[in-house]
Amino acid sequence: QVQLVESGGGLVQAGGSLRLSCAASGSTRSINTMGWYRQVPGKERELVASVNSGELNYADSVNGRFIISADNAKNTAYLQMNTLNPADKAVYYCHAKISTITNFVPRDFWGQGTQVTVSS
Repeated sequence: QVQLVESGGGLVQAGGSLRLSCAASGSTRSINTMGWYRQVPGKERELVASVNSGELNYADSVNGRFIISADNAKNTAYLQMNTLNPADKAVYYCHAKISTITNFVPRDFWGQGTQVTVSS
């Protein structure tokens, strides 16, 4: 069983910063990709940022403001969100592609989601 546990969401004023964390635990064998998606009501979940073997990928809307990083020893990814604006308000979901000790084929796992609200 694999779990992704997120923390760090909350309410912040426009121009402020938040840092999200996502820790993978359980029977992980290897983690191929970790990243963050976000979703607002009525819209599809969209990729915010991801890291795969050191290669970083950002959505155009957050490039230059958000920074994703990973601590492989802790199986944890972080999303530093700077210069937040009301358009960044969403539920943020951690995502990881993980192979486990019982299934070597990498599969998608999701966190429970954390709310980020930005007041104007």
